[in-house]
Amino acid sequence: MPRLFGTDGVRGLANGALTVDLSLNLAQAAAVVLGKGRVADGRRASGRRPVAVIARDPRVSGEFISAAVAAGLASSGVDVFDAGVVPTPALAYLVADFKADLGVMVSASHNPAPDNGIKFFAAGGTKLPDEVEDRIEAMLDEPKLAPKGGDVGRIRRFADAEDRYLVHLLSTLPHRLDGIHVVLDCAHGAAAGVSPQVFTDAGAQVTVIGADPDGININDGVGSTHLGPLAAAVLAHGADIGIAHDGDADRCLAVDAAGNTIDGDQIMAILALSMAERGVLHERTLVATVMSNLGLRRAMAAHDIRMIETAVGDRYVLEALAAQSLSLGGEQSGHVIMTKFATTGDGILTGLHLAAEMARTGKSIAELASAMTVYPQVLVNVRGVDHHALALDTFIAAAVASAQAELGETGRVLLRPSGTEPMVRVMVEAERHDVAERTAASLVEVVRERLAV
Repeated sequence: MPRLFGTDGVRGLANGALTVDLSLNLAQAAAVVLGKGRVADGRRASGRRPVAVIARDPRVSGEFISAAVAAGLASSGVDVFDAGVVPTPALAYLVADFKADLGVMVSASHNPAPDNGIKFFAAGGTKLPDEVEDRIEAMLDEPKLAPKGGDVGRIRRFADAEDRYLVHLLSTLPHRLDGIHVVLDCAHGAAAGVSPQVFTDAGAQVTVIGADPDGININDGVGSTHLGPLAAAVLAHGADIGIAHDGDADRCLAVDAAGNTIDGDQIMAILALSMAERGVLHERTLVATVMSNLGLRRAMAAHDIRMIETAVGDRYVLEALAAQSLSLGGEQSGHVIMTKFATTGDGILTGLHLAAEMARTGKSIAELASAMTVYPQVLVNVRGVDHHALALDTFIAAAVASAQAELGETGRVLLRPSGTEPMVRVMVEAERHDVAERTAASLVEVVRERLAV
């Protein structure tokens, strides 16, 4: 059977793959694996019941799924504090700040409204490693905790959740944002309540779009996956920068005053250079995934900043950051992690610090982003192939080596098998787009021929 947990929790069509029964069962299994303060049969062991914080984004299915999660936890003897609609990074922060034993975020991030998902956080607000998720999945078919009487959990509203998070965000800023005009695209998602308020409180002039969630319009033509409306709004209002979140606000992408996209790699370059200059980039090291642009690698090397590469997925970035106590990492998609202030990617935090760097230096976001040259990148998904055989095929390996030798220092080749589908991803970067396209097309042909099923 395929693994239930994907790269970011359990996700699927709400009331389709992701049912009430599954949501409740997952919560009960997580209570066994992550709950502290009890002996195995659910009786109190340390003078208190375990505590969980739950939250959701505003999609309509989050209402019944979060209710099922709360019921599953409370029926297992866990006290539940419901933070309502807040961003994923807010949930992670609240788990740590409240000293809870676990957290649950009900969100499908950048996916369309019919989808939803369940993400678990351990004590301290950290995402779970694969082996802990596997333990939760294995527990689904096992007997659950079933305390009785006064040992069942209580469900309470976490009344000041949003305020706690907002105060935290403001406390991280190295510089106020006075004089910066920001357009915020909240993707009709979980950022709609917090992001405009915190940017305003930080001194920015704020124009807001995509901040009218109705339960079904999340990510619909707006947000970090649809930057057109943000670029148009920046141009229409003569703003200095546009910042786009996704549905649960753990990502940040930006546009400059001319409407040009500033992606996650460029954002990391800006923050890394700023932190290095201020002496707060630990070990002068940035963590990024194998998908980050060659231009980022070259920009960091030019400023004597080391780069560590991980597999694709913010959890792997987080693991590398934690292993060496590093301070900055992220993904091209806009997941940026600043470990001094957050345990996960935080789109609002990232946007605040981008704007703060503009205020600190007096430079435009375009000037700051020019520290990195974005190399043309071609990505082709080759479907219907035996992706498991990729690593064993010496002919493909030789073709990749030949392509890389031809590109030399001016390009990069990466082939990755999908973790869930019969598909291989072919990625080529080069100084010229036509060279990248030609090289990618040649490798796609080799993959199709060698791995045909």
